[in-house]
Amino acid sequence: MNTHLKAIKITLKWKNPMTLDHLSVRGNNIRYYILPDSLNLKILLVEDSPGVKPKKPTAVKPLGRGRGHGRGGG
Repeated sequence: MNTHLKAIKITLKWKNPMTLDHLSVRGNNIRYYILPDSLNLKILLVEDSPGVKPKKPTAVKPLGRGRGHGRGGG
């Protein structure tokens, strides 16, 4: 799950803190999230999963031999 952050302050070991307008983090680099209890997650989180698509109707196959089935007869 990739994460996109806006208006962040990042602090690296032995470096001064930096502010960034935006930062994208690839999902395999994320170990865990620590969120404060005061956040209202129902408002802040965005559902990003694709919706369920309806199944397409299946075509009826003809009863006779089609192309590429078996060897030629005759």
